[in-house]
Amino acid sequence: MSKIAYKVLTKDQMAEFLREQSFAGAPVDLDDGYIHLSAEPQLAETIDKHFAGQSSLFVAAVDLDALGDAVKWEESRGGALFPHIYAELPLSAVPAYGPLSREDDGTVILPGT
Repeated sequence: MSKIAYKVLTKDQMAEFLREQSFAGAPVDLDDGYIHLSAEPQLAETIDKHFAGQSSLFVAAVDLDALGDAVKWEESRGGALFPHIYAELPLSAVPAYGPLSREDDGTVILPGT
């Protein structure tokens, strides 16, 4: 499994994350009891499906190794395994973040690249 996964955040969520140095989750995360992440190959589809039409989005790279046993890879959309965090996400586990940006072909430009 990948050692880096990605969390998509709204502008307000990102501001709160930076202010609090920890992220408890978006409303869907809180409802489900874990923080939803996407592996790199899943990221564009996640954005297109769950954030269509939204602007001022951010992408945070998450170091899964830093979170240890709080990370579980679980079956989700189409039977694919997605990383979920069963804890708050500390900013210290985020090596890079930035505004969502895409190439002309729709490929997500990953933070820190």
